[in-house]
Amino acid sequence: MSNTAESPEHCPLCDKPAAPAHAPFCSRLCQDRDLRNWLNEGYRVPGPPQDTLEDPSA
Repeated sequence: MSNTAESPEHCPLCDKPAAPAHAPFCSRLCQDRDLRNWLNEGYRVPGPPQDTLEDPSA
């Protein structure tokens, strides 16, 4: 059984070793980059397209 503290994890964005203060990222920069991707809809979950112009009251 391995201890996760002994095996270094890597940043999912730049592959540098993760920093405990910013886990799972290596720095505040990568942490902010990931947040920006979420806020700007850079990450998407595949699925059927939705018709957002349809009026539900009609």
